Amino acid sequence: MNQYNPYGVSREPVYANGGMVATSHPLAAEAGLAVLRRGGNAIDAAIAAGAALAVVEPTQNGIGGDAFALVWDGSSVHALNGSGRSSRHTSYEALGLKHGDTVGPLGWSGVTVPGGPRAWAALHDRFGKTEFQSLFDSAIHYARHGYPLSPVVAEYWRRAKKMMANRTEPLYSDWHRTFLPEGFAPVAGQMWRHEGLARTLERLAQTKCEDFYVGELAQAMTSFAEQTGGLIDAEDLAAYQPEWVEPISAEYQGYTVWELPPNNQALATLLALTILDEIDLGAHREDERALHLQIEAMKLGFIDALAHVGDGTDPSLVQALLDKNYATQRRGLITEQATEPVAGLPERGNTVYLAVADKDGMMVSFIQSNYMGFGSGIVVPDTGIALHNRGHSFNTTQGHPNEVGPNKRPYHTIMPGFLTKGKEAVGPFGVMGAFMQPQGHVQMILNTIQHHMHPQAALDAPRWQWVKGNTVRVEQSMPKHVVRALLARGHDIVVAPDDTGFGRGQIIWRMKNGVYVGGSDGRADGQVAAF
Repeated sequence: MNQYNPYGVSREPVYANGGMVATSHPLAAEAGLAVLRRGGNAIDAAIAAGAALAVVEPTQNGIGGDAFALVWDGSSVHALNGSGRSSRHTSYEALGLKHGDTVGPLGWSGVTVPGGPRAWAALHDRFGKTEFQSLFDSAIHYARHGYPLSPVVAEYWRRAKKMMANRTEPLYSDWHRTFLPEGFAPVAGQMWRHEGLARTLERLAQTKCEDFYVGELAQAMTSFAEQTGGLIDAEDLAAYQPEWVEPISAEYQGYTVWELPPNNQALATLLALTILDEIDLGAHREDERALHLQIEAMKLGFIDALAHVGDGTDPSLVQALLDKNYATQRRGLITEQATEPVAGLPERGNTVYLAVADKDGMMVSFIQSNYMGFGSGIVVPDTGIALHNRGHSFNTTQGHPNEVGPNKRPYHTIMPGFLTKGKEAVGPFGVMGAFMQPQGHVQMILNTIQHHMHPQAALDAPRWQWVKGNTVRVEQSMPKHVVRALLARGHDIVVAPDDTGFGRGQIIWRMKNGVYVGGSDGRADGQVAAF
C-alpha cells in the first residue's frame, strides 16, 4: 500500500515493530502498551486497554456493556460474540409494549445482560499470556485516584449532563451521584474518580469477572433490579456465556474483509463491498460518481441487514446474501441517480474501539460499548456499573428476526473488523458510531485499498453517512463540488459538523517487513502508543 494522502492536514501515522495499541483515549493506549512492554501479548494488552477505557471514557462504554472481538493468532481469524441476552422474563406485556412501539433507550426496558466482563475472561482463557489480575492495574488506579477529562470525553459528558438534567426519578439518582458528584463539572482537565468503581474492578480482577455474574456484584444488580422494576435476575446473569463463532468474510480487490456474523450488523459492510467489488470506482477519492455508487451500494447492504439480522439468523441465509450472484442482482438496481432502497431476499441453499498488535504478530480487533453514551441511565448503587441499553435495538414488528422476546440477543451495532490478503494478516480496523459503523468500515477499506491511503489519512478523510431514503449526511470538510454533484444526482445532502455522529476509528496495518503502521482518529482524544 502506498502512502497517498490527498488531505494535507492529516497527521502522519505511527510506525513501530515492538508492539502497537491504538485507542480513542491516550491513557488507555498507554495502559495497553505497558502490558506489551512487560511481556504480555496482544490479548492481554487489549483487555488492559478495554478495562481502562471503561474508566476514562465512560461516555462511550463501561463494565455494564457488551463486546466483540476478532483475533488473528498468526494463521487464522477467530471471532468472539460477547453480546448479552434479554431476560428470560422479557415479553411485550412485561415491557408494557405493543407491536409497532419502540423499546425505550432509558430505564430498565432496554437493559440486556452485559456481556463485556465475561468476554474479557473468555479472550484471556483462550489466548492470554499474562496473569489476568494484573491487567486491571491501570483501570483500578484511574478509578481510585482519578484522571483528568480529555476534551472530547468532556464534551460528550456535557451532552449527557444536559440530556439527564430532567431525569430526576429515583431510578437515575445513582447516575447523577456517580457521574455528576457535587462540585464536579465536565470540562477538560477536571478530575473524576469513583471508589466504588475501583472496588468493582478489583473484584473483577480477583475473580476473573465471575463475581459480575454469580457473586456480590451480581447480587447487587439483581437486588436493584427487583427494587426498581428491572427484569434481569440472578438466573439470567449466571446463565450468560460469550460465544466463539465463525467469522464471515467477503473479497474486495484481492483482499479479504472479516467481520462478525449476525446478530451483528457487520453483514451490511460485506454486502456493500461485494456489490462494489466489480464496479470501477476510479483513482480519485473525490470522484462524485464513485461516491454516489458507494452510497447506493451501502443503502442496499444496510437495508438487507436491517431486514434479516437478528439472533439466530440462519447462516445459510447469510451466505446466500453474500453470494456473488445475489450481489450482481443488487448491483443491477443501482442507477446514475439516488434511489430508495428496498430489502431483497436471495434464493437459499457512543462505543469504544481498540486495535492491538504484538511483536509476535498476534493482533486483536476489539470493541465494547454501553450504547448511546452512558447507556440506560441506570447505575447500580455503590458499584460504578452503568448498565447499557442494547435492548433499545430490538424490533417490535411481529415475526421480524430481531423481534423483542425472552433470552434473545438484539441486533447489534458494534463491530470490529479485520483485513487479510491471501494467508497473511494486514491488520485490525474499526470505526465507532452505531449505524455509522458499517459505513465507516466500507470507507476505511476503500480508502486503504482503492485509494492507497495510509491509516492516519484514511481515518482523517471526510466521511459520508446514509441515514434513510435519499438522505445522506456529509462532514463539513467534504469538498463543496462533491456536495453539489451529489445533490444533482438526487441525494438529499445534510452538511453536519465533523464531530456529530461520523464515528471515531483506529487502524493498525502490518507491512511486508513486519513493521506496524497505525492511525488514531482525530475525531476522538485517542492515540497510537507503540515501541
